[in-house]
Amino acid sequence: MAIPSIAVKEIDLDRCYFNPGCAASLYKPQLPQLMLKLLWQHFGPVQLHSICCHHNPNLPKGSTIINNCAGCDRRFRSLYPGIRTISYWEVLDSLPDLSLPDYSGLTVSVQDSCSYRQKPQVHRAVRSLLRKMQIEIVESAFSGEHSICCGDNFYPYLPAEQVANLQKRRADQMPCDDVVVYCVSCVRSMTVGGKRAHYLPDLLFQKQTWPIRASLADYHGLLQRYIDSH
Repeated sequence: MAIPSIAVKEIDLDRCYFNPGCAASLYKPQLPQLMLKLLWQHFGPVQLHSICCHHNPNLPKGSTIINNCAGCDRRFRSLYPGIRTISYWEVLDSLPDLSLPDYSGLTVSVQDSCSYRQKPQVHRAVRSLLRKMQIEIVESAFSGEHSICCGDNFYPYLPAEQVANLQKRRADQMPCDDVVVYCVSCVRSMTVGGKRAHYLPDLLFQKQTWPIRASLADYHGLLQRYIDSH
């Protein structure tokens, strides 16, 4: 069953916050500030919120958190009463005056974040933004509401070797060698699987996506230290 986001027009800007998520903040610390600046320029005076979704957000009832991370969106809306959520991509896609880069000639498949599986409005927004950037999309059989986890969520419940095999299998399901993702863990999974990952925030600001080749233990160790300190 589809889970609704708050409508853009219903967002109270006095209680609106952008949370970039731990993975994006570790991946490229400058990206969250660029993403927030874009909201300031085209949407309104959104405040930065850096409390990890594993902890109480300490926000007033009726607050909206604009999420970059699908896992953050799921936890904020399900664990903390009175908090409403929407994806960064839904907000951007609603902006009529947003100037986007031109990637004419780039053809991609899309790895949809599994925590957004029940939010088809996010899938639509992501694809709308890609088309506005002149990117052609070739869908995999497992996309949108039928998306499959990139494999990362199986760690540490399965041995690292089995997780890597799942990541390679998921990458092999992509029709294109170029794959757009909007989750940093998916960047790592698609890289492990031999694909060229394009992280959507990187595309937005015309930056190259860095392949993440750290071991699963090292990668998740960094995430856990961030979670513990935020």
